[in-house]
Amino acid sequence: MRVFLLVSLSVVTLGWFALCGDARAGSAPVHDYRLDNGMRILVKEDHRAPVAVSMVWYGAGSVDEFNGTTGVAHVLEHMMFKGTEKVPGGEFSRRIARAGGRDNAFTSRDYTAYFQTLHRDRLPLAIEMEADRMTGLVLTKEEFEKEIQVVMEERRWRTDDRPQSLVYEALMATAFQAHPYRHPIIGWMNDLQNMRVDDARDWYGRWYAPNNAILVVVGDVSGEEVLGLARKHFGPIPARALPQRKPQVESAQIGPRRVVVKAPSELPSVLMAYRVPKLRDPENDWEPYALEVLEGVLDGHEGARLAASLVRGTRLAAAAGAGYQGTGRGPGLFLLSATPSEGRTVAEAETALKAEIARIATEGIQEDELARVKAQVVAAQIYARDSMFAQARQMGALETIGLSHRSIDIQVERIRRVTAEQVQDVAKRHFQNDVLTVAVLDPQPLGGKRPAPPPPGVRH
Repeated sequence: MRVFLLVSLSVVTLGWFALCGDARAGSAPVHDYRLDNGMRILVKEDHRAPVAVSMVWYGAGSVDEFNGTTGVAHVLEHMMFKGTEKVPGGEFSRRIARAGGRDNAFTSRDYTAYFQTLHRDRLPLAIEMEADRMTGLVLTKEEFEKEIQVVMEERRWRTDDRPQSLVYEALMATAFQAHPYRHPIIGWMNDLQNMRVDDARDWYGRWYAPNNAILVVVGDVSGEEVLGLARKHFGPIPARALPQRKPQVESAQIGPRRVVVKAPSELPSVLMAYRVPKLRDPENDWEPYALEVLEGVLDGHEGARLAASLVRGTRLAAAAGAGYQGTGRGPGLFLLSATPSEGRTVAEAETALKAEIARIATEGIQEDELARVKAQVVAAQIYARDSMFAQARQMGALETIGLSHRSIDIQVERIRRVTAEQVQDVAKRHFQNDVLTVAVLDPQPLGGKRPAPPPPGVRH
């Protein structure tokens, strides 16, 4: 799956919430307010349907966790649905559903977000309940002990029982030695087994404050209307002193790193990660945009190089892909992956992936390849603007990782300006063995084991 710099939104995810209409809604101005307690309010008017998407973003994710409590950001996300004195456990989602809406939440390395999609007239309900659980969450030992079992089962389902997830987890833990990106968002199982309700209380008290939150609303609303609701419900909540974030800089990699994962699987695979620049200054950076185009040349459509060469050409691989992790608060990685065809080896697959990068570094890319990738980026952004949810997610994600929502158009324009020479240049300079980490899946007998269905209680 290709991942765009524009807040890492996949086309599949956008499709869940796509609404009919033209792309002109994307050009509407964003109303940007700040309450006296420090809470940001971003409102984008989109009057094509009587719908509103409301999202509350907290600037805290797994990157902020301490050793021994990995996964607590995600655990607290689960606990946020366990109720307050005003809204009993489970009632939050039931009230949204009775209002004809849907709700959910997600945790990433950099942030945690809660959202509702519902009729514009029911927006006050969503904002009132979000403000209530910002400070009024009831965290009991009994509910925590039940929910932590759900989270542990979720980890088994999403990671422990999925060999490719285990490989990615091992890759990240090897690629980073100091930076907290090395920890899985869902947490290490030992930390989950030893987590207590006080860990969740501490996380809630540290980060869930209005001055660490952004309310993003996109839909058939006005800026003044949303500001009035925010002032009424979030305004009385006092700001709190936030923990001081110390710089977390990963030291320079001074040689290749390798890890082998033995897990039940039918086929072996290889996953490679190169340390590369990340987007920091949307207006003046150029390498992240060239890396984004490089990803599109390698992957993202049937005619891309990895599929054309390794899968359909030499038939060395049953599958091959590329991905650029180009935004976030931590370091950047460029990923290459392949599953060898029957009778071929991971060593051959690794060599072939490196050869594709080397070919671009030596020969460059064709103008038609460059044009195709640029067209994909523009098309994806237009498609995103056809979705209220996607617009809200773009804005919230950019702001919580330290980039402005106003940079969306800048990013599209900068990708349009990428040259073939720039793509060749990043392929030459950033794909060296000294900054490479390789994770290999060594398949073990399946023993009749197959992925289990999602455990009860997993919301996303």
